[in-house]
Amino acid sequence: MFRPQTRRSSKLNTGFETLELIFHAAVRQVRKSNGNAVLGMVISVVQAILLVLTMYFLFDLLGMRRIAVRGDFMLYVMSGVFMFMTHVKAIGAVSGADGPTSSMMMHAPMNPIISISGAALGSLYQQTLSASVVLFFYHTVFTPITIEFPVQTAGMFLLSWISGVGIGMVLLSARPWQPELVSILGGLIMRLNVIASGKMMLANNTSPAVRRMFDWNPLFHTIDQGRGFIFLNYVPRYTSIDYAVYATLVCVTIGLMAEFFTRQYASASWNKRR
Repeated sequence: MFRPQTRRSSKLNTGFETLELIFHAAVRQVRKSNGNAVLGMVISVVQAILLVLTMYFLFDLLGMRRIAVRGDFMLYVMSGVFMFMTHVKAIGAVSGADGPTSSMMMHAPMNPIISISGAALGSLYQQTLSASVVLFFYHTVFTPITIEFPVQTAGMFLLSWISGVGIGMVLLSARPWQPELVSILGGLIMRLNVIASGKMMLANNTSPAVRRMFDWNPLFHTIDQGRGFIFLNYVPRYTSIDYAVYATLVCVTIGLMAEFFTRQYASASWNKRR
């Protein structure tokens, strides 16, 4: 009679509560870099513009405009930059999310999956907003742009993001075991993608030896396939959407298995001995 009565929530209510927690985790991720949400979005847009301009002038300085696809050259540059930034930012956000030893996990509804989902969605929101603002500004101020297959292009953008999430999950699960090594590997992967992403070249125009060095990278496939959907005059012959999907599924599966294993053994005392 005097026992506390716990009210059981339905599966539907539990699902909505989980979605609400993911939303708040995503908002926290967005506001983490800057306390002012508007200023944080402005900084994200400025970073995208600076990288696009840097790549544009680098192409022009090295005389690489002649190897670009026939069409709007600025759109060619932006197609590679936006997918690259989405992939890299997803790796950084997910690999730096709250793990099983974080103080946030002391709150009962919180768990690492919610933390990962919030970090991934927060990164996607920032990069989608940045890409949309830059494309709209270029379309209205400079010259109208045409994307031949916008739905498929958006799919390649999302696939670039999900592949980054998968790699970030693998790094996150390994971080409690060797945080210094994981930090070095994460930085190495993100910097390696500057070249290995293929955003500076077309797969059809590269030699087989060069393609073999980049074929392992799912981002190389998504950028090249994305350009095939953006430009009418380009048909990718050496990249595959299937490979990017399978590589992403493998990374996500390994990340989930490793995170579950780490959650069983990770302890906050591990960091005390370092």
